[in-house]
Amino acid sequence: MGIAEKKIGLAVVTGASSGIGFELAKIAAAKGYDLIIAADEEGIKDAAAVLRRMGANVDALVADLSTLEVVDRLAECIEADGRSVDLLLANAGRGLGKGFLDQEFAEARRVIETNVLGTVYLIHQVGSQMRTRGAGRILITGSIAGFIPGSYQAVYNGTKAFINSFSFALRNELQDTGVTVTCLMPGPTDTRFFERADMLDTDVGQSEKDDPADVAKVGFDAMMDGEGDVVAGWKNKFQAAVANLTPASVLAAQHAKMAAPGTAKS
Repeated sequence: MGIAEKKIGLAVVTGASSGIGFELAKIAAAKGYDLIIAADEEGIKDAAAVLRRMGANVDALVADLSTLEVVDRLAECIEADGRSVDLLLANAGRGLGKGFLDQEFAEARRVIETNVLGTVYLIHQVGSQMRTRGAGRILITGSIAGFIPGSYQAVYNGTKAFINSFSFALRNELQDTGVTVTCLMPGPTDTRFFERADMLDTDVGQSEKDDPADVAKVGFDAMMDGEGDVVAGWKNKFQAAVANLTPASVLAAQHAKMAAPGTAKS
C-alpha cells in the first residue's frame, strides 16, 4: 500500500495490533482515513508506527476492552479527537481452547466480556452518535464459528453466535437511518489467535489458514458497499452453508475432531 490519499474521515479499529484488525487499519489508512486504534497488547504501538508512515494521523491505546471502564477510556479518546466517527471496525476478540470444565473460569469470562460485553458497549456508544448524525458504517468481526457448536472451543463459538445474530438484528434496526452494519465472518485465519487461545496442539491450530489481508479486504469492501454480511473464502462459504443443514450434534462431533487438544497431525 502506498501513501494515504487526502484525509476523508475518522476510523476506529479495535484489535488492531495484528491480524485482521491491523490489516483493516492499513486499508483505512491507505484510503485516507485517520485512525484511533486499540488492542490489549503493546504491539499496538508498533502498528501505529506503520500506519503513521502510511500518512495517517493515529492515536493508539493499549486497552483490554473486556471492561466497561476501559471501553469508556476509548470513548473518551474518540471524544477528545473532536470529530465524528465515520467507520467503526469492531474487531477485538479473544479465543480459548480446551474443554470448558478444564478452563480457568476467569479466562472463559474474559472471552465473553471481550467478545460480547466490550464489543456491544462500544457499538452502543459509537452507534448512537452515528444514528444521531444520520451517517456511519459499522463492521463487526463475527465468525463462521458462530454457526457451529464449538466442542473444545465452546465459549468462543458461543460468543460468535451472539455477535453474528446481534449484527443482523442491529442492521435491521438501523435501516433507513444512514448507518450500515456489516458482519464479517471469517474462518480460520493466519493470525496469533490460535497461539493466544492455547490451541497450537490442535488440528485446526496447525491447518492451512486464510491470509488476514485477504479477509480484511473482503470485510472492508463489504462494509463500504453496505452489505449485511460476508463470509471470507469459498471454503468457509461452503462450510457455513452446510452448517445450516447439519444437526447440531453432528457439528459438535466434527468440531471436536478439529479442536480437541492433541488432534494436531504430526
